[in-house]
Amino acid sequence: MAALSYRLLDGMALSLNVAVVGAGNIGGTLGRAFARAGHKVTFGVRDPAASGAAAVAADSGADVATVARALVGAEVVVLALPGNVVEPFLRQHAAALESLLIVDATNRIGGPGPAHSRDAVLAAVPTARYARAFNCIGWENFAEPQFGDRAADLFFSADEEDRPLVAALISAVGLRPAYVGADQHDVVDGVLRLWFALAVGQRRGRRLAFRVLDASDD
Repeated sequence: MAALSYRLLDGMALSLNVAVVGAGNIGGTLGRAFARAGHKVTFGVRDPAASGAAAVAADSGADVATVARALVGAEVVVLALPGNVVEPFLRQHAAALESLLIVDATNRIGGPGPAHSRDAVLAAVPTARYARAFNCIGWENFAEPQFGDRAADLFFSADEEDRPLVAALISAVGLRPAYVGADQHDVVDGVLRLWFALAVGQRRGRRLAFRVLDASDD
């Protein structure tokens, strides 16, 4: 595991150097939340001078750079790209991703194979550490994580050693981390399918999320 410069308090990261690849609805919303929570965020985009990317960075205190530049010094990389461009991204930047924690927020929709890119990530970067998060509910719920007086849960999968880091990023967005275990990316994607069935198939709308109830909620 690569050495990280973050400090831990009660298992939660106080400061992480995060590269968010993509500054659209998902990447922009997540990156702004990470920056507000005190993490050092750099958006990696094709054209840093584009007005949209610059505006996203300006209103959050984050930086914006080319993708290659954003990866320099990153401890965590959050992939917020269209699913069909993940493999070209990996081929181009494999060397810079070695040993990093890659949080896959992408979804491959409408084609054969799984929604996640776990196999593609590890084929291109065998030393990478893979986590699945921020993919199973609509981005609108990252912008507004509260439903009444309760935060929605965000289901995620990561190796046990990376669980506190991913949980810290989820908490930074205002969601409650719901860990389902290591190598449980397919379980997380099952929640994605449930979300689509309810939000889209049953036309309940994209402001829809989930919360696990147990004895602590009595």
